[in-house]
Amino acid sequence: MRPPTSELPILLDEVSVLARGNPILSGVSLAISPGTPTVLIGPNGSGKTTLLRVLMGLVRPASGRLLRGGREGVSPARCSIVFQRPAMLRRSAAGNIRYALAAAGFQRSLRNAHCVELLALVGLSDLAGQPARRLSGGEQQRLALARALAKDPAVLFLDEPTASLDPAATKAVEDIIRNVSAHGIKVVMATHDLGEARRLAGEVILLHRGHVVETADANEFFTSPGTQEARKFIAGELLI
Repeated sequence: MRPPTSELPILLDEVSVLARGNPILSGVSLAISPGTPTVLIGPNGSGKTTLLRVLMGLVRPASGRLLRGGREGVSPARCSIVFQRPAMLRRSAAGNIRYALAAAGFQRSLRNAHCVELLALVGLSDLAGQPARRLSGGEQQRLALARALAKDPAVLFLDEPTASLDPAATKAVEDIIRNVSAHGIKVVMATHDLGEARRLAGEVILLHRGHVVETADANEFFTSPGTQEARKFIAGELLI
């Protein structure tokens, strides 16, 4: 297990985000603490991706406070993010990882060994020399995870990492998420897939129209949801 990190907890206090004057997040208050994966769920347009970007430090709130490890105004030194459609560099799979290791400041003499370890972690050892852009969608997503892990993050943000993947590719990605979480990396991910949330989440945060509707332990959320919105969403009903 990793030692405690100054990145956590990440606290949001009445955070709001505007786009062209329109609210994307409104008065969001929550805490991201060490432990099992935190999974963000909610309808399309509920603010999941924007919330991930705020937590990663890519979007600045219009109002409210964000604290990392109890400190305000701190840059996320040990956080990585993987987007739903990650861009692949015009290099081999191994070349993509070596580039990420160089960007993370790893010594040149250590990069090859770390690259081999990361390829093995995501099950791409046999494809190390293949052009990254010729890999399948699932393979590219696993490569994107390896690049994100090259930074040795304490917190890993994932934006719908299995969207559009087939069941086998989805399982491969979920297995990696379980693995990195078991090794002490805090995972915060957004998904539209309730089945995936049930399989991976330790904590669930439900968003709707830019508001946090409910935050609960995953078992409690799915067995005894506390809000009408949560009950409707679990039942597959449209939230208005």
